[in-house]
Amino acid sequence: MRLSRLYRTVLVVLVAAFPTLLLSAQPQPAKAPVGKALAPAPDTREATLPTAPDYQLAAGDAIRITVFQNPDLTLETRVSETGTITYPLIGSVNVGGTTVAQAEKRIATMLKDGGFIVAPQVTILLTTALGNQINVLGQVGKPGRYQLENADAKVSDVLALAGGIASTGADYVTFSGVRDGKTVTRDIDLSRLALGNDPAGDVRLRPGDTLFVPIAPKFYVYGEVTRPGQYRLERDMNVMQAIATSGGLTPKGTMRGLRISRHGSDGKLQEINPKLEDPLKPDDVLYIKESIF
Repeated sequence: MRLSRLYRTVLVVLVAAFPTLLLSAQPQPAKAPVGKALAPAPDTREATLPTAPDYQLAAGDAIRITVFQNPDLTLETRVSETGTITYPLIGSVNVGGTTVAQAEKRIATMLKDGGFIVAPQVTILLTTALGNQINVLGQVGKPGRYQLENADAKVSDVLALAGGIASTGADYVTFSGVRDGKTVTRDIDLSRLALGNDPAGDVRLRPGDTLFVPIAPKFYVYGEVTRPGQYRLERDMNVMQAIATSGGLTPKGTMRGLRISRHGSDGKLQEINPKLEDPLKPDDVLYIKESIF
């Protein structure tokens, strides 16, 4: 009788403890020592730049070429100054000025026509882009060299990449580049461009082009005005607007006898007595006299 009760008690205890015993019997993952973090797994991904389908390869670009199921044909090379590369089995291949997709197709065709591979699947990865770059200089948010990621990049696109026009920048940009073997330079009115009134001004850019945003023109005011100093010359600003920009006249100031000091086309300094509606020119110096009464 006593043995039966003891047996039942032991059996209940074993059943209750069975899950814990089962878990403790399983192998546990190793724990890192306290204060030491486990080293992250190495990143085995290849370092390549995202390549737009219509990106045009140019001299200086570094590329990695692979052929599916043909590891012996993997090649890392750089496009030469003549726009060519040397590839195993087929020799010299002209890829300069072609898109990545076109270059892949060209190499595949040459491998197939040469009888080397029946149906080659060629992949080109751009590892370093040096060829298709343009210069953005002057008064922009981030001046520097920028990569043309596609064949349809325009002036407005690149200016946006460069952070837009700085507060000190003019309202036009000077474009220069080579077209049909000739150097082309033109000023592009950014106001008209932004309003859509000059679609031709949004020039499609090519490698080697340069965009330059000059400093905005200024004028100067001194004499009997509230805030004498230098100011940005806005488009079509006249003498009255210039006085208002500088805070207006002081109680001692007078509109009589206004004077502008201006450099003429010959570089000599001229003294002009303007009217209030006369336009100002860059670097004009406006003087406000003191009233004698």
